[in-house]
Amino acid sequence: MWYMLVVTLLWGSSFSLTGHILAGHVDGFFSVFIRTLIAAIVFVPMMTWRGLPARLIAGLWLCGALQFGITYALAYQSFRLLTVPEMLLFTTLTPLYIGLINNALDRRFNPWTLLAAAFAVSGGMVIHYHGLTGDFWRGFWILQLANATFAAGQVICRRLLLARRPDLSMPKLFGHFFLGAVLISALLYLFFGHSDQLPQTPLQWGLLVYLGLVATALGSLWLAKGSTLVSVTALAIFNELHVPIGLIINLLFWGSDVSVLRLLAGCALIAVAVGINYLGATRRAAQHA
Repeated sequence: MWYMLVVTLLWGSSFSLTGHILAGHVDGFFSVFIRTLIAAIVFVPMMTWRGLPARLIAGLWLCGALQFGITYALAYQSFRLLTVPEMLLFTTLTPLYIGLINNALDRRFNPWTLLAAAFAVSGGMVIHYHGLTGDFWRGFWILQLANATFAAGQVICRRLLLARRPDLSMPKLFGHFFLGAVLISALLYLFFGHSDQLPQTPLQWGLLVYLGLVATALGSLWLAKGSTLVSVTALAIFNELHVPIGLIINLLFWGSDVSVLRLLAGCALIAVAVGINYLGATRRAAQHA
C-alpha cells in the first residue's frame, strides 16, 4: 500500500511540474525519450538475461513500451490540444480501462472492480470538470489512447509478475522494462520530434533529470511492486488519487480555481470507491475461505 501512496504523490506533483515548466516549451517526444533513457541507464547495469523465460522478457519490454513509451508520447502531445483542466478531466477515465482490461483478460465480469472504478472516475470528474473549450475532441481521443495504453501496461505487468513470480529482485528485471520504453520513445522522437524545441534552461534540464530518475525510474518500480500487493480494484483507485493530490500541490504552488466544495465532494466519491474495494475484497475472501 505504501508503494502506491508514494507513487501517487510523485506522479501527482510531476503532472503540475510538467504542465507548468515543460509543456509548450520542450518537444514532448524528446522529453519522453530523455525520461525513459535516464530510467534505463539506472536499471540496465543491474539487469540479467540468464535464466529468464523469453516470454517474461518480451512481456516486460511490451509493458515498458506501452506504459511509458507510447503513453507518455501521447500524453505530451495532448498538452498541445487541451487545456490543463480538460486534460485532467480526461485522465480520470484510466480506472475504467484498468477494470475493463483486467476483466477481459480474465474472461469474466467483476462488478466490484467496475463499480469502484466508476465511483473513482466520478470523483475525479467532480473535482476537475470545466466547460470544454477549443478543438478538444482530437485531444480527447489522443488522451484516451494514452489512458488505455497506460492501463494495459499496468495490468499486464502486474499479471506477468504475479504469474511468473521470478526469484530475481525487481531492479534486475526493470532494465528490460525500460529498454522497451526507450526503443519506442527513440523511434517516436526520430520520426516525429522537433530538434529545435530542446530544453533551453537549467530548470528544464534539471526537471527532466528529476522526472527520469525519480518519477519514471523509481515511480515505475514502486508501482509494479505495489500493484502485486493490492487487488486490481485498488490499483484502479490509486490511479485516481493523483487527482486530489495533484490539485492540492497545484493549489499550494501555482494557484487553482477549483472550489473547495468540489474538491471535498470528489474526494468523498473516491473514498466510497475505497470502501467498495474493501467490501468486494472481503466478500471474495469469504467465498474462498
